[in-house]
Amino acid sequence: MGYLVDSYGSHILSGQHTLEDAQWIKDQTGKYPAMLSMDMMDYSPSRIEHGATSTEVEKAIQWAQEGGLVTFAWHWNAPKGLYDIPGKEWWRGFYTDATTFDVQYALSHPESEEYQLMLRDIDAIAAQLKRLQDAHVPVLWRPLHEAEGKWFWWGAQGPDSAKQLYRIMYDRLTHYHHLNNLIWVWNSESPDWYPGDDVVDIVSVDIYNQAANYSPSIGKYDSLVNLVQGKKLVGLSENGPISDPELLQTYSAHWLFFTTWTGDFIRNGQYNSLDHLIKVFNSDYVITRDELPQDLLTLFKNKAE
Repeated sequence: MGYLVDSYGSHILSGQHTLEDAQWIKDQTGKYPAMLSMDMMDYSPSRIEHGATSTEVEKAIQWAQEGGLVTFAWHWNAPKGLYDIPGKEWWRGFYTDATTFDVQYALSHPESEEYQLMLRDIDAIAAQLKRLQDAHVPVLWRPLHEAEGKWFWWGAQGPDSAKQLYRIMYDRLTHYHHLNNLIWVWNSESPDWYPGDDVVDIVSVDIYNQAANYSPSIGKYDSLVNLVQGKKLVGLSENGPISDPELLQTYSAHWLFFTTWTGDFIRNGQYNSLDHLIKVFNSDYVITRDELPQDLLTLFKNKAE
């Protein structure tokens, strides 16, 4: 966290979703992104029940040992109530329209099966985060992402239930499971949805500009700065086109990091041309993995012990 604070405003950390795409960037530009974005999705109990497996934690540990930063989101498959019919298959269970799960009901009935299953799921993810803590890997943790869009079940009932669930998760991971390796990333720019300064370290937003639009998205950046009155770091947790490093500096859009989404967004040459990627990953303003301090994990390990 100290390193992130020190970097903020002077550089932007490069980030990429999926290890395969991070490797592709290295092959194309000669540089690895500084930060790898992963997903706890297939550790969701209702996915494991259908046979899902994951090696995301192993990949994250390996990435960290090679000198990189790690961030995790969680496409949280609903704890129960999956339709599992064509078009609404079990593996789409994080979408509002693929489950009958009612987060507001669960939260207002702590004695209910629904509430207990939410805690079960959080505990299952805590076990994975604990593996990362035991390996001395700090995690930029971005749960309940894009809640205000309401397309995921955790946001479907509005801001109050999303904020309540976020605070329950914060309390359970921090005070019940004693996890101390999490940097908490909130993912919304709306004041109505903000859960509070005491449970957020970084505020972020997801921006998908049109193909080859490399603007700095200064309006969204300023919106987040205003949301937290300049008291928190501001990150770009998902993006299509990567902002031009020169424009970021010109407009003082001091995003802490960008994290390009997977697949076509990084590879097809339309959202981000190869020339643009080479420019970005070789810019003095953009931090790549080889430019991170070599003692980041050592520092964390010493403080943890």
